[in-house]
Amino acid sequence: MRRAAVVGTGGIAAAHAEALREMGDRIELVAVADVDEARVGAFAREWDVPRTYPGLAEMLDAETLDLVHVCTPPRDHVPLALDCLAADVDVLVEKPPAMSLGELDTLIAAERASAGHVATVFQHRFGPAALRLRRLMAEGVFGRSLVARCDTLWYRGDAYFEVPWRGTWASEGGGPTMGHGIHQFDLLLSILGPWREIRAVAARQARAVQTEDVSMALVTFADGTLASVVNSLLSPRETSHLRLDFDRATVEVEHLYGYTDAHWTVTPAPGHEDVALRWQEGRSAVVSGHRCQLEAFLDAVERGAPPPVTLAETRRTMEFVAALYASAFTGNVVKAGEIGADSPFYATMEGNGAPWSR
Repeated sequence: MRRAAVVGTGGIAAAHAEALREMGDRIELVAVADVDEARVGAFAREWDVPRTYPGLAEMLDAETLDLVHVCTPPRDHVPLALDCLAADVDVLVEKPPAMSLGELDTLIAAERASAGHVATVFQHRFGPAALRLRRLMAEGVFGRSLVARCDTLWYRGDAYFEVPWRGTWASEGGGPTMGHGIHQFDLLLSILGPWREIRAVAARQARAVQTEDVSMALVTFADGTLASVVNSLLSPRETSHLRLDFDRATVEVEHLYGYTDAHWTVTPAPGHEDVALRWQEGRSAVVSGHRCQLEAFLDAVERGAPPPVTLAETRRTMEFVAALYASAFTGNVVKAGEIGADSPFYATMEGNGAPWSR
């Protein structure tokens, strides 16, 4: 039985606690930490956590832990993960895992010197339908990938941004590109693989924030696939939509915060009706939630393998984020590998400043 703890008891922490409860035959939640005494107490009572602490340092000193779930606002993710690595404890960190590529590289270097590992929460990679899609692609069932569309069209009103850390570069690291659409286009990247270049725009259309409230990108992937990516917090009819057009079929999923097989459709091209039959094999009602990733995490640890999503995999997604901002704010096409330590977009996603802030 492995021992887990949660640091940060905001809204997303409940999803982690629920996943730990569902995996209770393999791992137990033994402690929780938060600077808010009332909130951490309420969380501990709701989820039957035996011990609470005012901070991660106190918890690491007092507990013997195998895994820490980092569920705080984004600005604290890397400092807390670094503390866990210094104690040789594995970390499962919520998205975005870091505020910048520079911060992420600091974390990568620290992981090399630690017995602990860091995994990023990108749970939609682990839903049964996504696993089946990648397997069937590898088997050549769908043929060549040609066109893709990835839309995160969500709605967050003014009240959402009354929380002080939201909508700021210093605390949240970015807008819907960084904190909302990242789930859906990370799934896209996990399916289509390396990207080659990005052309993007971003704007602050309606919300009184420092960051963007909408961004759009045209992406060319290494295999030639052309994709559009939209990240919005201005869309009253909310949806998360991914469409992939292959030689032999169109594959789509439309959901909001988690999918099952019921949210996916496969439309075969004429003469390729067998593709739809292959897709039906092994259908599941499991939701693409935190439990799916936690199970994959534990499986990897028990095999002695690095737990997914590794920091190397995470870096590809974070580089995509940085390149999208760089293209949107400079008006240039940004190619993969172009953002190095000398780029203003390496140290912060804001780079040399959003156009509306100049």
